[in-house]
This record gives sequence, structure tokens and C-alpha cells, in this order.
Amino acid sequence: MTTSNPDGDAASASITARIGELGDWRGETLARMRTLIHEADPDVQEEWKWVKASNPGTPVWSHDGGVCTGETYAQVVKLTFFRGASLDDPAHLFNASLGGGTRRAIDLREGELIDEDAFRALVRAAVVANAEAIAERAAKKRS
Repeated sequence: MTTSNPDGDAASASITARIGELGDWRGETLARMRTLIHEADPDVQEEWKWVKASNPGTPVWSHDGGVCTGETYAQVVKLTFFRGASLDDPAHLFNASLGGGTRRAIDLREGELIDEDAFRALVRAAVVANAEAIAERAAKKRS
């Protein structure tokens, strides 16, 4: 998983290291979801954000804005989509953070499978939503 800039390369290395540090089903799940994200959008950029004393950082995938994060907890791997509330989810993948006005999340527990085609479609829809938001902002500036 490489990107076109040094910051992206460092972020990709941080994500790879995080997957390795987990060393269990969570690392395997995060690695699989990372692969699906890249399959859905080969131009996605990897970022490593929100580093602080209480958090070593969070994997973020972006394309014209944030697509989703990949957080790991004791019982779940959580993929939070920045614009999830505005995305069609016909396969009902979103199962967490459903009350938020903007974000929606997918919590994956040990042994759970995901509809990979539906997940890739959700990633592509998030990229489209980001592009549409940019176009809307540009149109407002022109008017």
C-alpha cells in the first residue's frame, strides 16, 4: 500500500505497524478492510491522525476528504465513515453510531464476515459524496 507522497508513505507504514502490533483477529480484520478500501478506490490516500498521549494514532483513508477511519478496540474493529449518514446503505452494513447527524460506523467482531461487494460500494459512494461536497462548495463560491 503506497501513496504518492512522503507523509502518505509514513502513514502507510504506521498502519502496517499497527496491524502487526495487534497480532490477532483485529489486525487480520483491519488488514482485510484496508485491502477492500484500496480495491474500491485505488487512488485512496492513507493518513495517520490524532496522535496524542492517550492514543498512538488512528488510520484514516481519504480521497477529496475523509472516507473512513479504522479504529481497533478490545471487542471490535470500527470503521467510521465521515459522511456515513448521507450514504445509501442497502446492505445495512452500518451497525454503530446510527444516531449521529453525519457519521455512521461498522463494528466488526471476531469471526464476523462482511459483504465485501457492499463494503466496496460504500467506499466508492463515500468518495463520490466527497467530490460532490467539493463541487457544491465551489459552486457557492462562484455565486
